[in-house]
Amino acid sequence: MGWVFSQIYGSPVILVFFVLFSVLMSFISYWYSDKIVLRISRAKEIHKKDNPELYNILENLSITAGLPMPKLYLIDEAAANAFATGRNPEHAVVAVTRGLLERLDRSEIEGVLAHELSHVGNRDMLLSTVVVVLVGFVALLSDFFLRSLFWGGIGGNRNSRQGGGYFMIIGIALAILAPIATMLIQLAISRKREYLADASGALLTRYPEGLAGALQKISKDNTPLKVANRATNHLWFASPRKTIRQAAGLFATHPPIEERIARLKQMSI
Repeated sequence: MGWVFSQIYGSPVILVFFVLFSVLMSFISYWYSDKIVLRISRAKEIHKKDNPELYNILENLSITAGLPMPKLYLIDEAAANAFATGRNPEHAVVAVTRGLLERLDRSEIEGVLAHELSHVGNRDMLLSTVVVVLVGFVALLSDFFLRSLFWGGIGGNRNSRQGGGYFMIIGIALAILAPIATMLIQLAISRKREYLADASGALLTRYPEGLAGALQKISKDNTPLKVANRATNHLWFASPRKTIRQAAGLFATHPPIEERIARLKQMSI
């Protein structure tokens, strides 16, 4: 896209700028993703003395998975949910809501934590960070191009404009379709990684019924998750957007909970 727009505007500087901007945004998002998400979610770090049982569950699962013990955070929200983030296993964090601890039993909490640890082990934070940055970058580039068209900001001399008609058509098509395509790719990747984390988590606990039970209870919980937003929806264990029927196909960040439960029940361990 950057190359096409640089041809339309008759300036290679545009391509260089957007490449450098994309690299910078990728680095910042990757390096500071955990701090950003934790601040948005208003999560507070807890230690073993604060909740020995929860800490022990996470510690035992980390040892079983061969992963460093992530930092543990608590979110003061009544909705039952959880997420994992961090740039690598050595800097990972796992956050759970107060509602999750209140509504789920030990085996179900263990299933949720195993699911989140699987995201850590599968390097899903790195993958999702790269994908989100690319989606945002394409959307920004598209918006910049369409706004410049609206305000008559196309540059270049007369001859370059006459010879650039094809580039103009391609550029407009890309500006409209590329953000949609990249968003659909992001969502498809998110759904596939959720299935993978479910399977990996069930293998880690050797008890898929615990994870299935957690999904069942969370699916019936209509308590709104106030700290969730569009930027972080894909991180959560279960989609916070229950009121919009998140199982709406291509535009869902998570697979349908019913399908996730069915797949877990089919596992034989």
